[in-house]
Amino acid sequence: MRPLLVEVGLLAVLFAFYKWGRTLIESGPGQAMANAHVLWRFEREWLPSEVGLQHWALGWDHAAFLANVYYVSVHFPGTALLLIWLYVRHRTAYARVRNELVALTAAGLVVHTMFPLAPPRLAGIGAVDTMLTVGPSAYPAAADGIANQYAAMPSLHIGWAILVAVAVLRVSRSRWRWVVALHAPLTVLVVVVTANHYWTDGIVAALLLAGAMALVSLAGRMRQAVGHAADAHESRGSGRPRGGPADREPRAARPVPAPRDGHGDRVHDRGGDREGVPGADAPASDDLVLA
Repeated sequence: MRPLLVEVGLLAVLFAFYKWGRTLIESGPGQAMANAHVLWRFEREWLPSEVGLQHWALGWDHAAFLANVYYVSVHFPGTALLLIWLYVRHRTAYARVRNELVALTAAGLVVHTMFPLAPPRLAGIGAVDTMLTVGPSAYPAAADGIANQYAAMPSLHIGWAILVAVAVLRVSRSRWRWVVALHAPLTVLVVVVTANHYWTDGIVAALLLAGAMALVSLAGRMRQAVGHAADAHESRGSGRPRGGPADREPRAARPVPAPRDGHGDRVHDRGGDREGVPGADAPASDDLVLA
């Protein structure tokens, strides 16, 4: 019970720090808007327009509402369900995914602070603010409180969604794992349709996730190397090979019970005859010891 409470407390602190950390941007909307215009011009050299995709999607009935609902209701609950599932069903994989999530989120908060960025819906580039016009909204009317609207880079919506997909594909062998993995591309579509993120926000999140996974993997290998070195040192200090019991006797040195003489059960040596013994063709008990 105690390990579970520790994990719940750790994740509660992580999510609280995530929400609080997004409010640390002190450069204000001006810098975030300037960065948005620079990024928009940069993207037009090599990426399709997010505004064009959004306008196409909004031609479908209820597309904006459904995208808003997905954006608001799946991000945190979906990630929490992944961690619960791993802890209950795949405990050996849980710590790795948890550490990857922590590393990704910490790196994302650093970028949020260093590069404030207005999302497309606030950047004045022609995108529709579906959360304002249709709802429901994940943000207050102004960029204050626990949610900062000028922290679009990177998209942790996309980063967490990719981590969910990778973790499920890495652990599960069910055919339904591919359905869960669709959470990642669907999240990419949703953040663009709702005009909350640029393509680049998702690309940066994916790169940060790759770095977080590499860092966690390296840390795991280093722990294993330290453990092996400690075991080897202990084995050398004990003067015996690792893993062998200290007092095990060779099989040949084990004492063998002497042949018994009794009523009709006289047993000669292994190569001799067995006279008058019922079941003489069966191996003697001494033979089983030496076999």
